Amino acid sequence: MTPRRQKRLVIVLALVLGLGATVGLVLYALNQNMNLFYTPSELINGKSDGGARPEIGQRLRIGGMVVKGSVKRDPKSLRITFKVADIGPSVTVIYDGILPDLFREGQGIVAQGVLINPTTVKASEVLAKHDENYMPPEVADAMKINHKQLKYTEEQLQGK
Repeated sequence: MTPRRQKRLVIVLALVLGLGATVGLVLYALNQNMNLFYTPSELINGKSDGGARPEIGQRLRIGGMVVKGSVKRDPKSLRITFKVADIGPSVTVIYDGILPDLFREGQGIVAQGVLINPTTVKASEVLAKHDENYMPPEVADAMKINHKQLKYTEEQLQGK
């Protein structure tokens, strides 16, 4: 091989390795910033399509309705804990900060944060719904799916 071809080969190999490393780093960064959406039922029971549950420490979004009587405020700080539920079990959300003006019991919310144990999420952001008829599309779809599954399970138990 001539020195000119060797030089071209080294340059091409360096470009391919550099491009591969760049793509790998971009994919790693995107994976770290991905927030998957869960309902409380999916968080506890697993997703319906494969039973996948999030791992402790994973960033996620959870959406549902704030359970009435579950909001507890710490009088010495801005820490607030409340429960979020869909049609199944509830999940505790811990939030340090000022809640949106539209936040109240019985209303739909979406919280973004980190899973600290299988039934508790430490939220970094809480979003409340905008009007009485609004529900985030992900929450509405997930609640419909969970309702259908719950109805199907009840029919199985009753022998239909």
